[in-house]
Amino acid sequence: MSTVEPIKSKHELNEIRKFLKRQSFRNLILFEIGINCGLRISDILNLDVKNVKNKDVVSIYEIKTGKYKRFPLNKKLQRLISKYTKNKNDNEPLFKTRQNKRMDRFTAYRILNNACKKLNLNINIGTHSLRKTFGYHFYKKYKDIILLQKILNHSSPNVTLCYIGLEQEQIETFCKNFTL
Repeated sequence: MSTVEPIKSKHELNEIRKFLKRQSFRNLILFEIGINCGLRISDILNLDVKNVKNKDVVSIYEIKTGKYKRFPLNKKLQRLISKYTKNKNDNEPLFKTRQNKRMDRFTAYRILNNACKKLNLNINIGTHSLRKTFGYHFYKKYKDIILLQKILNHSSPNVTLCYIGLEQEQIETFCKNFTL
């Protein structure tokens, strides 16, 4: 099994957004929450409408760790979620299938993988790519690996750098520019 990658190109992020928006507003919201919050897919798919509707801060217990997590929704997410949840019942799952059941991680994987295939993007994509994409772009913007480590709940900064693919990227960049 190969390791999935973050989506590093902002152009590719925008292409995926456009594709998912044409496909389904639900799929776009799934993608946007994933890349803007840094949650694991299991935590995203476990959200109910009441967890996010009319909220600017969301509180959950992480499924993997059982730890309490509180995270803000940026203004863009608040607008999208408001539109998406407008006519939804507070107690229903945020992401449902056509069969009216809670979406599972395989369905989420198929949505992302299909988008990348249709767009001919050469990315090793998986549902965890959303969380890694958040981490990658957060670090690129703020350069604060300690804060990102805390957000992602990692054990060390080195784990976080490797996780978001920066360690390998830095090795390649430095080696290309190194001459004796």
